[in-house]
Amino acid sequence: MSSESNNSMLNNEDYKNDRAHVIHSWSVQSTLKPLVVNRAEGVYFWDSSGKKYIDMASQLVNSNIGHQHPKVVQAIKEQADKLCYIAPSIATEARSTLAALLATVTMPKINRFFFTNGGAEANENAIKLARFATGRQKIISRYRSYHGATYGAISLTGDPRRPPVEPGIPGVVRVYDPYCYRCTFGHVYGKCHLECASHIEETILYENPKTVAAIIIEPITGSNGVFVPPKEYMTELRAICDRYGILLIADEVMSGFGRTGEWFAMDGFGVEPDILTLAKGINSGYVPLGAVGISDEIYSAIKDEFLYCGLTYSGHPLACAAAVATIKAYQEEKLIENAKNMGVVVERLMEEMKAKHKCVGDVRNRGLFGCIELAKNREDRTPLVPWNSGGEAVTEIQKALMEDGVYMYLRWNYMFVVPPIIINEKQLEDAFKSIDKALSIGDRYAV
Repeated sequence: MSSESNNSMLNNEDYKNDRAHVIHSWSVQSTLKPLVVNRAEGVYFWDSSGKKYIDMASQLVNSNIGHQHPKVVQAIKEQADKLCYIAPSIATEARSTLAALLATVTMPKINRFFFTNGGAEANENAIKLARFATGRQKIISRYRSYHGATYGAISLTGDPRRPPVEPGIPGVVRVYDPYCYRCTFGHVYGKCHLECASHIEETILYENPKTVAAIIIEPITGSNGVFVPPKEYMTELRAICDRYGILLIADEVMSGFGRTGEWFAMDGFGVEPDILTLAKGINSGYVPLGAVGISDEIYSAIKDEFLYCGLTYSGHPLACAAAVATIKAYQEEKLIENAKNMGVVVERLMEEMKAKHKCVGDVRNRGLFGCIELAKNREDRTPLVPWNSGGEAVTEIQKALMEDGVYMYLRWNYMFVVPPIIINEKQLEDAFKSIDKALSIGDRYAV
């Protein structure tokens, strides 16, 4: 950020009030200097000094449809004029229309939905439903997963955001991830025996299959590095679940609604989960919303029992109206297809970065869900910065990007390429010109 922009920010009344009264998530409060943003449109937003940024992060990988989409804004206005709120126990147009619409875009056996306020609550209720339907208690999750910040969801999470709030909920068992670039089992894909899957079955046997209710996964791991598993991994995971009567929960909070060039990442693997958790792209964050989709079989198992799940704002009419408009926009504007096509462009551009910059160890993507993994040494794959820490190199890279008007999500040695799925080829190429320049800084730290 330029000194002019920084001075403008510090003198801004919104900034002063923020620093005096607001506590921000995932940050050191005393050192935080947030941007002030009150205007956004499409793939861009502007700070309080008027500086323009291209949003290559989709904020928190949720603004799939971009900022201020006129159809979604209009739907919120129309719903506000008609009905702002009604209790979850009462049926209403926005909620029932959304549920019926979701049933047309999710997997064939997912036809009923419990609405929440976001992704963490969706995962909380998913494990409640899994335990309720099976009568079992244990939930298997993966070490590099992220499932949300509420108490149950953070207990499912495997990344470093979990230990500071432990002890968490009981009954969570963790397994390793399908991270082909850094295989836990020391293999190379194509010459392995899918130990990342077989080790899950071994863990189930140790735990006693009759105690395991569900396995919860991000089909493509999100904020821990965008790990795209082999298709046969997912096929085998489904087979393992079927073998022991275990439910498969797909956390598609981040990977859903076109992010991967399919409606859902699981569609790309040809595998159906038993429970599907949704948020983020469901209405691109215009109004908080999440959902749990369950299979017909699970519904049959629970329909005659009292459901111990509830939220005051479950299926909030404003949020549901925004989601209906968002899904229709995905369909009418062919945005899922655009994400797939632009994913080909991203793959080309990232491969160019890998060929040009010695600090780029690996690149991977599915649609507009991509990651550039930074390495200090390509040969031994030493990360540019240590696990669960920052470093001067990444700080300088991010600073250069911001100065160039490119807003990206950088975490540890990962650069996430996750723009709104409305983005076009020219906008991607313009952003990658700045990414190219910033990676030259990383090259100074690589060997």
